[in-house]
Amino acid sequence: MTDPLDPGSAVGLYVHWPYCSRICPYCDFNVVRDRGRIEEQARLVRAILADMAAQRTLTGPRRLASIFLGGGTPSLMDPAAVAAVIERAKALWAPQGDIEVTLEANPTDAEAGRFSALADAGVNRLSMGVQALDDASLKTLGRNHSAAEAVRAVGVARAAFQRLSIDLIYARPGQTRAGWADELARALDLGFEHVSPYQLTIEGGTAFGRAAARGTLVTPDEEAAAGLYETTQQVLEAAGFDAYEVSNHAHGVAARSTHNLHVWRGGDYVGVGPGAHGRLTLGDARTATVAHRAIADYAAGAEAGAPWADRTILSATEADEERALLGLRTVEGVQEAALTRLGLDGRVEGLIQDGFLVRRDGRVVATARARPVLDGVTRALLA
Repeated sequence: MTDPLDPGSAVGLYVHWPYCSRICPYCDFNVVRDRGRIEEQARLVRAILADMAAQRTLTGPRRLASIFLGGGTPSLMDPAAVAAVIERAKALWAPQGDIEVTLEANPTDAEAGRFSALADAGVNRLSMGVQALDDASLKTLGRNHSAAEAVRAVGVARAAFQRLSIDLIYARPGQTRAGWADELARALDLGFEHVSPYQLTIEGGTAFGRAAARGTLVTPDEEAAAGLYETTQQVLEAAGFDAYEVSNHAHGVAARSTHNLHVWRGGDYVGVGPGAHGRLTLGDARTATVAHRAIADYAAGAEAGAPWADRTILSATEADEERALLGLRTVEGVQEAALTRLGLDGRVEGLIQDGFLVRRDGRVVATARARPVLDGVTRALLA
């Protein structure tokens, strides 16, 4: 029987734009400061377009499932460049109807002034990095906008785009459950359809990582962070937002991110831009691609027809393990057949008996009990 959640042969497109007006102290993404690098950025746009065309020769004439422009801060892109990328993608791969085109943005007044032009360029879904709604937390997080700017920007975005998502960060230094519940309630008054609340994680090599190592940054302990997670679920569920993925909540099925679901379901996606990752089925093999991280290296590689720093053919086992890791993050789960191919029936049964997994319509799904400790559950399953 055909799996109704099978993404088929369609491809999504992920475009990485690495420039940011400032580097947040918690960020470990492949980003650089935007210091008026006009010529470099123009070259990068040309390289991205060339990379897309080269990868089209590999994928063949597939359908286009979605486009996601992330970063970095792609709302800093010239809207004409955004339009060029979207138009080229639709020319290379035929869209599956009126596809979702998401662009990530920050809520500064300067960027909000570009929203209308970005919508005209073809963006129909905005993902805005609000992160917090109090100025003290925004300062701690190194953000370059105020809470008032965020509120104004959300209003502008609602008028410009068909769909709107916001990101929020919790488990911040000194945060309490009561304060977080109040902040979520105020955020919900802004009127978005999708929210991604992320627990603050301290990554080595970041400014926060160095501060934590020195003892000058202290975040909530494991018990307090678990309480903040619980508050997140309670407040959003009461407001009608379903947690369709561990860190993504949507107000109804139609508000779920098409692009993210395509990736979590194991669909192919083309990754372009410095450091971008991709997954392509070429022949019978699932292939993982990683572009050169440095902008100059990526541009030179794309111009020469070799944008990838690494291209790895995944074994059937590796591909099934990856599908399991992604699928178990969602309410859809993963096909039980994939776990059976991995020889995991016994472990699945044990985790079902322990209340961490459940069988549903030929799939294995993580329970609400499993979600706060999902990393441990997947380790127990796949170790």
